[in-house]
Amino acid sequence: MTTRLAVLYGGQSGEHEVSRRSAESILAGLDRERYHVTEVLIDRDGGWLVDGRAMPLPPALRVLRAQDVVFPALHGPYGEDGTVASLLEWLGVPYVGNGVFASAAGMDKGVTKRLLAAEGLRVSPGVTLRPGEDLAPANRLRLELPVFVKPARAGSSLGVVRVTDWADLPAALEQAREVDPKVLVEQGAVGREIDVAVLQHPDGRVQAGPPLEIRVTGTDFFDYGAKYDGGAIFDIPAPLDPATTEVLQDRAIRAFHALDCRGLLRVDFFLPAQGSAEPIVNEVNTFPGFTNASQFPQIWQQAGLGFATLLDILITGALVDQEPSRSTGLPRPARPGAVPVAPGLARPLGLV
Repeated sequence: MTTRLAVLYGGQSGEHEVSRRSAESILAGLDRERYHVTEVLIDRDGGWLVDGRAMPLPPALRVLRAQDVVFPALHGPYGEDGTVASLLEWLGVPYVGNGVFASAAGMDKGVTKRLLAAEGLRVSPGVTLRPGEDLAPANRLRLELPVFVKPARAGSSLGVVRVTDWADLPAALEQAREVDPKVLVEQGAVGREIDVAVLQHPDGRVQAGPPLEIRVTGTDFFDYGAKYDGGAIFDIPAPLDPATTEVLQDRAIRAFHALDCRGLLRVDFFLPAQGSAEPIVNEVNTFPGFTNASQFPQIWQQAGLGFATLLDILITGALVDQEPSRSTGLPRPARPGAVPVAPGLARPLGLV
């Protein structure tokens, strides 16, 4: 019996094209003997297309509601930020990935930093500025240059500006606010850039993949061009000693639980040069890219999980977690926590 699956992609954010690339890879990787696939595209203007045919919103929602499960391949605002998760919750259809809270909290960089810091994870000093606010002189004194000015609720490094002179801050704020009026001014971290992918299996196990190191070529940081235009080299697994690998995987799983995540998460770290220094959580991504160039699928490929298997794990997990009970109509209880196991380690990372 095939599973009715809708792949939902596009959206009105600046990451529309990235979403289309992710969906293209997902659609190519799905086992068509196992899944009956419906493509649902939200265009840049907010129009809905089902299998290429324009459709008003009410019947498009009925199409989603008729599915066994929905795979939202959306990046950025109006999708990855919890808005579509809340819509799917309202429709009562199971969906892949993080729920409303984790999606919303993970999209807002300032909120993410506060939640991770409360968990005891190390983050860079930073200040959140709301619309119209400027950086107070006292905050300039406590933040060391360079700083990064980031839209608070955007991904793919859109609108991110590196500032090495305070005189350039107003222009950087203006550029970032073209993407989001709420911005984060964050002290730049020095260290190796390491990503760790976290995956929750249908039986509840939370697993951290082998760390990936990013080596950027031809740019100051891992910006949009480096992400999608071949300006970076990924080393998987990163050349790290076993103890450092275990620490990074442990911190990634702690971040997963701190944000109340479900299904998947990518955690991006800076690893200071000092061998004993605590890694710095730079950012998290509650729905990381699924393109051929993306870190998350490449990490799991290195761990022995092919792309089709990775998709099966996420889809099955969504069905186990969220399929309503036929007798009550209420969601099933969440999967129990489990001992997270990282690939290549001889023992579990421990309870978190």
